[in-house]
Amino acid sequence: MQELIPYLPNFLLIFCRITAFFVSAPIFSTRGVPPTFKIGLAFFVSFILLASSEMEKPPITMDSDYILAILKETLIGLLLGFIAYIFFNAVQIAGSFIDIQMGLGIANVIDPMSGVSSPIMGNFKFIIAILLFLSINGHHYMIAALVRSYEIVPLGQGIFEAIATGAPNDHMIRSFASMFALALQLSAPLVVCLFMTDVGLGILSKTAPQFNIFVVGVPIKIMVGFLLLLLVIPGMLFLFQDLFQSMFEAMEQMMNLLRASPSAS
Repeated sequence: MQELIPYLPNFLLIFCRITAFFVSAPIFSTRGVPPTFKIGLAFFVSFILLASSEMEKPPITMDSDYILAILKETLIGLLLGFIAYIFFNAVQIAGSFIDIQMGLGIANVIDPMSGVSSPIMGNFKFIIAILLFLSINGHHYMIAALVRSYEIVPLGQGIFEAIATGAPNDHMIRSFASMFALALQLSAPLVVCLFMTDVGLGILSKTAPQFNIFVVGVPIKIMVGFLLLLLVIPGMLFLFQDLFQSMFEAMEQMMNLLRASPSAS
């Protein structure tokens, strides 16, 4: 215990980064995960990380710069978690595109993971994405990426110099663009097929005006959408693998961009 007490400032800084990550990262930040579990998991991960690697380094002193160090660690954790959260939102956006084409855009449901209203197809795909992510132990890889961040951006290293260059901001904008590109890839098969269904219904309304296209078209589009969804579900595995790979690559790029010069404080 006497050996651990001098490293209490180090532990608190580690705890700040890991807690901020669990608050903003997908899976861990959902409403279904109790706050006590998040705090307890962050505590034990911080303790393991302190005992495994940080005790080899000199302890950090609590001086006037310690509050600034807390802000730095919290910001790093929030940035890494938010980058991962951005890519998971691509699934919800893809579901919104599909719902608009199927005619379900006005019918939203409450997402039990976030507690907000979300599109039906987006909620369905989001649940599939979470199950696939957990099945491949993606949450373990996410924690491993967080632990690796201490190798790239050690405790006490300045990040404001890197942020001042604008590189992390540009990377965040590119991540948003990648999120929409991935959302289009996830929704493209159904959106294109449903668009062709609209074209066919438009031709039918011209050739047979006696059909009430508004009454017949909506059920047809819903049935076609669900049939196509059954066909594309097996291929979602490869699309979600690309999504998860892009997410981890974006997290690693953000860590590299936050790496300051060795002389930074």
